[in-house]
Amino acid sequence: MGDEEEQRRKAAKNKEVIRLEPESVIPVLKPKLIMTLANLIEHSSDRSEFLKLCKRVEYTIRAWYLLQFEDLMQLYSLFDPVHGAQKLQQQNLSLDEIDILEQNFLTYLFQVMEKSNFKIATDDEIDIAHSGQYLLNLPITVDESKLDKKLLKRYFEEHHRENLPDFADKYVIFRRGIGIDQTTDYFFLEKVDMIIARLWTWFLRKTRLERLFSRRSVSRQKSDQKKSDEKTADNEEDCIFVERIRLENMEISFRSLLSKITIQEPTFDRIIVIYRQAGTQLKPERGIFVKHFKNIPMADMEIVLPEKKNPSLTPMDWVKFLISAVVGLVAVVGSLEVPKADLWVIFAIVSTVLGYCAKTYFTFQQNMATYQSLITQSMYDKQLDSGKGTLLHLCDDVIQQEVKEVIISFFILMEQGKATLQDLDLRCEN
Repeated sequence: MGDEEEQRRKAAKNKEVIRLEPESVIPVLKPKLIMTLANLIEHSSDRSEFLKLCKRVEYTIRAWYLLQFEDLMQLYSLFDPVHGAQKLQQQNLSLDEIDILEQNFLTYLFQVMEKSNFKIATDDEIDIAHSGQYLLNLPITVDESKLDKKLLKRYFEEHHRENLPDFADKYVIFRRGIGIDQTTDYFFLEKVDMIIARLWTWFLRKTRLERLFSRRSVSRQKSDQKKSDEKTADNEEDCIFVERIRLENMEISFRSLLSKITIQEPTFDRIIVIYRQAGTQLKPERGIFVKHFKNIPMADMEIVLPEKKNPSLTPMDWVKFLISAVVGLVAVVGSLEVPKADLWVIFAIVSTVLGYCAKTYFTFQQNMATYQSLITQSMYDKQLDSGKGTLLHLCDDVIQQEVKEVIISFFILMEQGKATLQDLDLRCEN
């Protein structure tokens, strides 16, 4: 009993829970929602009238949005990365006129994104995503020289928003919905990395070098945590709490090292990335990319980034190689200076150094293979659409969401009587 309680206490201590702000979205499909509400109506005549009303509501809302969506699609045809340049040339517009049109397109697009209940990923959410590792274990960075920095910067200067991420002048990541992704495997190399990392942490703690490396990060972390707590203290009840299960937080045992384990990561159900590639003075770029992804693990968000650099060995990896070589060389020279040098000791030292270097190299190669697999998966399985297809999907999302909101509001008023806008909003959510 004591051992079981101790294990449960350790598991609770190592439990990592992520707090996220949800979106106000109705996930139920419209036909199911309508039939569920209709079945709650007692009289068949009232039920029939309610079903007729639902159809009229959809026709009215669809017609009301039609002109707005036509303007959006017409504008995008000028900034389509494939055929937009040709259409712009046919219009014979001045540079100022093109600038105005592209800002109008972004204004329409961001309005549609908001009505579709997409939210711009904030720095806090990006930091939470990057604070853990899931399947992607390589440092992925964006080649900012290949991205335009004027389009989005100009838009946000005219349409100020709070909590914009640092990269908002180059690309914007919208997210909607929270899910869970689980992966079960042996994770042999990852377990070896974890053991080495824990041994390194233990060495730093014993030699008291840990303070030098952690003092600055800890103080910054406390400051960031204080700001985060102040922001979320008022709306904690409205947040979603999702558990992240990582190798780093698991207890090590001989049995767990040789058996399969399951790791878990929260996902963004939908992600849309908006950006423009960099142009030149002679050939300015006007195309605007709109890419749509699904079920992206938060810790692997890098796979949706635009214009990614090819990953390579990090400076830390090269430092490890150099330190290993220096330590090995010093140990070998020290052994040779001994009058009776033991060849087995020298062999053991050299083997250890070479083994560690080989382990670092093969870990990198495996991570590269995983990265290529994830990129391929993001292209074929995770990417829903891009460009015009994404815009059509968003437009339909807006209509479906608005129809469901109106139907629910009417049903609540029909069943419960008059209400103010605030009361109606609360009743619909409950």
